[in-house]
Amino acid sequence: MSFMWLVYQIIYIAIFVTSLFALIEALRTPAPAYEAMDKQTKKLWVILLGVGTLISLLAVVSGSGMLTFLALIAALVFIVDVRPAVRGAGRSDGPYGRW
Repeated sequence: MSFMWLVYQIIYIAIFVTSLFALIEALRTPAPAYEAMDKQTKKLWVILLGVGTLISLLAVVSGSGMLTFLALIAALVFIVDVRPAVRGAGRSDGPYGRW
């Protein structure tokens, strides 16, 4: 085992955890929230993140994977853009949050 192999394994594990987190969040969010906020469909996001999670898991197991960075991009787009938008859909919080 070389040092670089260990570094890549850590990167692949971090990408897998990020992808898995995004997939779980996509599954927990109700489907109408995606459409209400104009963020594609729940089905599309679950498929993209599911495939990305599978690819990143295979990279962790095999120790190599060029497509893992595409999985990371999909997960980060979901976490940074889609998740905040759909989390706020349908809430009637006041200007100061829930009281």
